[in-house]
Amino acid sequence: MLKRIIYFLGSIFLLASCSLKYDDTLDVGSRIPELIFQDTVMTRYEDNEVTVEMNAEVLEQYKKSSESFAQNVEFISYNDDGEIDTEGSCGYLFTDTKKEIYELYDDIELYNRSENTNFFANVLRWNAKTEQLTSGRGDMVRIEKEDAIIRGTGFSASGISKDFSFRGTVSGDIETKDSDESESDE
Repeated sequence: MLKRIIYFLGSIFLLASCSLKYDDTLDVGSRIPELIFQDTVMTRYEDNEVTVEMNAEVLEQYKKSSESFAQNVEFISYNDDGEIDTEGSCGYLFTDTKKEIYELYDDIELYNRSENTNFFANVLRWNAKTEQLTSGRGDMVRIEKEDAIIRGTGFSASGISKDFSFRGTVSGDIETKDSDESESDE
């Protein structure tokens, strides 16, 4: 009798699991990774020039989508002259290459060589179309440039004008040299 009950329940389970019909409007395939890469190195080329190199512990790409997700990422981007422009790392990276949106999460570290500036955050978003780097309204960003360290929320920076601002609370430290020291050195 126990065998019949187990067989009957097992049959129902198998039939139910094989007869699932997804709603025609729900594209399940776009949310399931088509490709999953482990410990991967990727290089992006534009006009036969390297523009980005990326190392990731895990990289997922989706069918019929321009979206990718990566975990434990290190990357280098190059300027038009082929020189390193920005180096960085983060815990997670979401990219939508069609929309040119790049979202970085967890322990973000960026170093922009041309501006000699370090950025540290937990959430940053880069819009390549508008060349805007932003954080969330309440997310803390720390910037280190030369002798200044600035921390604040509501960060926004323009890749075009090279200006940045904070819309929330800001604090920081600036080191300056005494004018007496600089005069005695002359």
